Formats: sequence, structure tokens, C-alpha cells
Amino acid sequence: MKLITASLMAVTMALSTATWAHGTSKSEHGGILKTANDLAFELVPSSDGVTIYVGDHGKPKATEGAVGKVTVLRGKNKTETPLVPSGRNALMAKGVTLVSGSTLVASVTFADKSSATVRFKTQ
Repeated sequence: MKLITASLMAVTMALSTATWAHGTSKSEHGGILKTANDLAFELVPSSDGVTIYVGDHGKPKATEGAVGKVTVLRGKNKTETPLVPSGRNALMAKGVTLVSGSTLVASVTFADKSSATVRFKTQ
């Protein structure tokens, strides 16, 4: 019984530490949250495209000088759109339209040469 209790405590602590390491687990902009390469990404669709906000342990991650692309997968259809910096911690892809069931894959290389790829699934 002690082994089971200890195991449950270890799993709970590990999960709470993972959430804490990325700062808040709440959406700041009403979007979809994902993590990759120890960074938090929030996908926010809008009428003119999508914006991805980037955070590093609860603080905004600078996107100036970043380059990337988003790939939208819908069934057998695939479209790619460039991601460009848009504000201090945001990247934007203009003209991207998401529908329910779409998968969006964002690949970003930051100015410091670090990179991340993150996958979002719309509902």
C-alpha cells in the first residue's frame, strides 16, 4: 500500500511541476495551449489569420528576428504559410483559416537559433 501511495504522490508532483515550469496553464488570449522545447505556445485564430503567442516559464519570449511557417492539414489537403513576428512575443500567419478538425503544425526558429515545432488540433 505504501508503494502505491508513494507512486501516486510522485506522479502528482511530476505533473504539477511540469505545469509550473511553463508558468500558467491558463490561456491568456483565449486560444489553444501547447508546449514544445520547454516553451509555451498559444494559438489564437482571427479573421485575418492566426497568431501564436510564445512564453518561456511564464514570461513572454521575444519573437523579433524569428522565422517560421505554419502547415495546416485538412484531410489530404496541406497548405503552408510563413510565420512572421507580430509584437514582442507573437508570430502571425496571415490568410490561414482553421476549421474544426484541422491540424496546424508551427515550426519556428528564433533569433538565438533555438527552434521548436508544435502541433495544434482544432475542435
